[in-house]
Amino acid sequence: MKRTGKIKRLTQAVAVLALAAICVGLGFWQLARARDLSAMQKSPIVHDQQIYSLAELTSPEGSLPVAAYGKTVEATGHYIANFKAPNQIAADGSIADWEIALMQVDTASAILVVRGLWKDRFVSPEIVMATNVGITGAIHPSQFEDRAANTPSQLSRLDSSLLTSITGFQLYDGFIAENSESTRNGEIKRTRVEVAMPKSGIPGYYWQHISYVVVWWFMAALVIWAPFYKRREDGDEHQQAS
Repeated sequence: MKRTGKIKRLTQAVAVLALAAICVGLGFWQLARARDLSAMQKSPIVHDQQIYSLAELTSPEGSLPVAAYGKTVEATGHYIANFKAPNQIAADGSIADWEIALMQVDTASAILVVRGLWKDRFVSPEIVMATNVGITGAIHPSQFEDRAANTPSQLSRLDSSLLTSITGFQLYDGFIAENSESTRNGEIKRTRVEVAMPKSGIPGYYWQHISYVVVWWFMAALVIWAPFYKRREDGDEHQQAS
């Protein structure tokens, strides 16, 4: 009987220590995120001047890696569909409707590209589905906030997942904001739009992460203290009964 009681207490002690260790670990994790966020906010923005091929940074099978955000890519393909994206906000804060094209980059995959302003969509009427187009531009993560209604000819946000039901191509996550566009006849001159990048890959605020550290470590202290409180409470009840 005594052996059973010892095993039970040992099991309880191990469970308490494990829970306390998890809470402490979560506190250190939030502390690390707070430090990373602070360092990211203080570090100067360094623009990568290298031009990458699309395949070097991402693939249509997965989500766009955070490390690829904002880097300049080049791609070649055919525009197979055009859409209007209303109420888009550029990096300078201006709001306008943008022209979005779906570019087929190989036999099986495609990616969304921001060609420019919707009002300039007739600037290059010579570009048709059979035209081979070469582009460069910054690659961005998909948008999550709708800015208009979604229709067959209009995108509510810049997100390739909106097109999965209307195309059989594998769609890249994210989109390219063009800064140059050319065909065999030369460069296409039109107004381009600069898209603002997400400010941080780490959600939340510095003091928010610090508050989580305090909460998790407080929880660890409670987990360790709870068995002693229960034991004292049981002892008081035993004394009152006797």
